[in-house]
Amino acid sequence: MVKKVSDSKVTMTELVLPHHTNQLGNLLGGQLMHWIDICAALAAAKHAQTVCVTKSVDYIDFKNAHKLGDVVTLVATVNRVFRTSMEVGVQVYKESIKNGIKIHSNTAYLTFVSVDENAKPIESYEIIPETEEEIKRYEEALLRREARLARK
Repeated sequence: MVKKVSDSKVTMTELVLPHHTNQLGNLLGGQLMHWIDICAALAAAKHAQTVCVTKSVDYIDFKNAHKLGDVVTLVATVNRVFRTSMEVGVQVYKESIKNGIKIHSNTAYLTFVSVDENAKPIESYEIIPETEEEIKRYEEALLRREARLARK
């Protein structure tokens, strides 16, 4: 079976509350990484139609701090599938309720593996990118994978 990138899209929305922040009122990086991992895992599972486990986190870019009271929107899609593993990209946006300004704040790339009920890797469905952005991310995912493998 072949699926489209858009079939794997997951959007999560979170509100930065006091227990999510540090002493400066900024969202804790670990909390954001937790939300990123959940959103990415849901996109991977949606694509594979099975449980998917986090294999690696390649890259998380922290461009802008999220403040107490900000709305955080995470959008994840599967960028490319490599037999049992797949790269999931997550775009993170912050929005201030006070001024309504929404900006891109973070990007993350994670690798997931599809597993069966015994936690053994299984092959996943192929993915077809359709838009220019999806094709770009599809091609870049191969470069990131090659770099990952070269580091091993």
